[in-house]
Amino acid sequence: GVNEGRMRNLVSSFPEIQDEVVDLEPQDRASLSASCKKWRVLGNSPCLWTSLDLRSHKFDVNVASSLASRCVHLQKLRFGVTGTKAAEALPHLRAKNLRELSVEIWDADIEAAFIFARHELLQSLQFGQDLFGYNSITSDGIIAIARGCPSLNQLRLAGIVDVNADAINALATYCPKLTDIGFIDCDSVDELALGNVQSVRFLSVAGTLSMKWSVVSHLWHKLPNLTGLDVSGTDIGPSAVPRLLSLSLNLKILIALSCRILEEETSFSASKYKNKLLISLSTDIFKGLGSLFFDNTNRGNNVFLDWRTSKSNNDKGVDEIIPWLEWMLSYNFFCSAAESPQQGGLDNFWVEQVASLLVCLMQSSQEDVQEMAATGLATFVLMDDSINCGRAEAVIRYGGIRLLLGLAKSYREGLQLEAAEAIARLSTSANVAKAIVEE
Repeated sequence: GVNEGRMRNLVSSFPEIQDEVVDLEPQDRASLSASCKKWRVLGNSPCLWTSLDLRSHKFDVNVASSLASRCVHLQKLRFGVTGTKAAEALPHLRAKNLRELSVEIWDADIEAAFIFARHELLQSLQFGQDLFGYNSITSDGIIAIARGCPSLNQLRLAGIVDVNADAINALATYCPKLTDIGFIDCDSVDELALGNVQSVRFLSVAGTLSMKWSVVSHLWHKLPNLTGLDVSGTDIGPSAVPRLLSLSLNLKILIALSCRILEEETSFSASKYKNKLLISLSTDIFKGLGSLFFDNTNRGNNVFLDWRTSKSNNDKGVDEIIPWLEWMLSYNFFCSAAESPQQGGLDNFWVEQVASLLVCLMQSSQEDVQEMAATGLATFVLMDDSINCGRAEAVIRYGGIRLLLGLAKSYREGLQLEAAEAIARLSTSANVAKAIVEE
């Protein structure tokens, strides 16, 4: 037999073995560990257990306890619908080194939010919303998170009923490294308190309709590090946007998609603001990105690809902006794909820009961006519950079929399922079905 010391040497000497086994699903990892003594060490190797996706699996105290011995080095954890039992099971994983936690739908009772205060090393925390657009986390829960997670640098919450001043001030006080904040589709967010979070670089209040924009425009431009701001789906108007763009020293990107009041003001133009980009339904997004990041408006839809493949790109600012931008764009298009394409006058925007953007976003290194882009693309081609030929042809034209087929082979279960569902939906079109066969 092979003793444990020799197996450790085997694993470290042949990294390609790690590359193969890291693709295994949790059940297969456990089976590998239990198959024989020779493979037990490899099956328990930290390389297999730094990331865990439990979205399609039952998770309770018993499951958590059985996984605990393998989760010492766990850094990234994803849940689907999380009720009270799943939330209470989290501490039983004993994942003291957890850095990232993502929950699609947080449906636990309020007290369960305090569980996250036990993970002091958490850097990224993300909660989605239920089918009715709500999240059970309250401002008290946010305060508990702030006090318990001093290393937090990214917090994205969707569907919160009320994010009050106490909650936001707690984040400003206890989370000095917090640079990325998202209060998305919330009923109420305290604008004044957000002006106190001096560390914030990227901020999203997309879908929050109760914002006082007169307060925002006179306060947020003073945030010294604000680089990216997403106000999509809000009632921001043409007076607040130019004030934010002109007075915010470091603001590079303002995303304002599906902002009805702003879109009705046809005389407004953001082109006069040098080195700043407004992304809206009336702008050429690829041209703007090419000009901002590469000083070249002719990059076309290669902007994201050029950034990913550029070996000479040492701009830390761009390296931080683009992942945030990818996530925000994919989320916005994912949420609005079922509605916006059917609004009058916007079909050209979706066919000429959004289809290409979603195809580009499917190539992101961020798994959730890829999933949202794939789902958004499949939803985008539907109109009145049937495939729209023009949009389906746009997907083919931009290479979306080939990418979806590639994602459907992914070892990542969530991504595989989203891609497969998108392909199934697209296959109802004869032209798309033919393209799938050809690919």
